[in-house]
Amino acid sequence: MKAIKKLAALLLALSMVFALAACSNQGDTPTPTAEPSEAGEPSAEVTEPAQGGGTAEFTTVEPGKLHMSTNAAFPPYEMTTDDGGFEGIDVEVAEAIAKKLGLELVVDDMGFDAALLAVQNGQSDIAMAGITVKPDRQEVMDFTDSYTNAVQVIIVNEDSPIQSVDDLVNAEMIGCQRATTGYEYCAADPEDGGYGADHVTAYETGALAVMDLVQGKVDAVVIDNEPAKAYVAQNPGLKILDTEFANEEYAIAVKKGNTALLDAVNAAMAELKADGTFQDIVDKYIKAD
Repeated sequence: MKAIKKLAALLLALSMVFALAACSNQGDTPTPTAEPSEAGEPSAEVTEPAQGGGTAEFTTVEPGKLHMSTNAAFPPYEMTTDDGGFEGIDVEVAEAIAKKLGLELVVDDMGFDAALLAVQNGQSDIAMAGITVKPDRQEVMDFTDSYTNAVQVIIVNEDSPIQSVDDLVNAEMIGCQRATTGYEYCAADPEDGGYGADHVTAYETGALAVMDLVQGKVDAVVIDNEPAKAYVAQNPGLKILDTEFANEEYAIAVKKGNTALLDAVNAAMAELKADGTFQDIVDKYIKAD
């Protein structure tokens, strides 16, 4: 009898152990690990946002924002609005890029040379201000793929004896925007193809240079073609010489070595070009002749 009772007790104990094990397995079933996705299907892996905004591949100066340093006196690429805002090709393109990256654009307006220094020093994420790609700048900044071709031209008074690039050598004083390629070309020594720094006045903006041209303080202004058109339209009595002074490429500058942001901006720009957004922005500000 005692043997039968011991056997019953043993069977009862074993049944309780199996029941507990079954309950434990139901509650602790591990989550299956996602297998690599098939070609053409989204992966189960999720990229976490970076602390500074965008994806984990890059960070920005301020979380959730894309800071653009510029000189907003360069129509039609960047200029101020009557209510104190900003508009222009570069501004709208930067806004579209920021949107692609999941960020909010912040425009930091300053002098042209300061805008370049800001991106070099990490005070801004990108610089867009009609910036020409050239070797000395590539040593201190990285550049995206070019987004437009720009032509440097010469503005003079309609009755000026300066009628060609060759005549520019006779100018007493040439006006240019500070730190621009136009200034560098003109201020170079004559043996290097320039006219000498003594014959060039640097201005914070192209508009100030044109103002002095109107007042007879300089004989010519060398600046990019599109801003030149805007300035001539605003100032009767001026004209653009029918000749190119230089031909250049514009691109977006980022801090040297910031490859992740450079790649992200390049990818966003490529999408804007592919879907027609970029050209729509250009057409809004530059009408076909």
